[in-house]
Amino acid sequence: MKLKPIGTIHSPYKNGKGIPIQPSFSGEIGEIEVFKEYEPGLKDIEGFSHIIIMYLFHKSKGYNLHVKPYLDENLRGVFATRAPLRPNPIGLSIVKLIERKGNILKIGGIDVIDKTPLLDIKPYVPEFDQRENVKIGWLKGKIRK
Repeated sequence: MKLKPIGTIHSPYKNGKGIPIQPSFSGEIGEIEVFKEYEPGLKDIEGFSHIIIMYLFHKSKGYNLHVKPYLDENLRGVFATRAPLRPNPIGLSIVKLIERKGNILKIGGIDVIDKTPLLDIKPYVPEFDQRENVKIGWLKGKIRK
């Protein structure tokens, strides 16, 4: 399997300190620099208010199959968490698309380290992406849902 970054995510977070645990907890603005060869693929992206970005946890070293997640004191299976230490260190965030200028996307709600390699962008479409009758496992009672 080969994955090739299509760009770089720029954020105010220079290391792991102070990064929000999810984009919904971030008020920070960032930029996505899509490499010029992929810029034509951004056609029509401006029509979407939010995008899904997939990226590489490039500072992540190793993984554990059991982790103690934020909001809990118990060990949980890594696949039942959003912990960055994973067998395949791939992250996903839904961010607000503020504007596009050529190959640069200005985004709100950034929650990644500066210079994170971007793997893919997809439009967020509520009709496709929202679900009803959702269960949230061990997070029940720990968050609003």
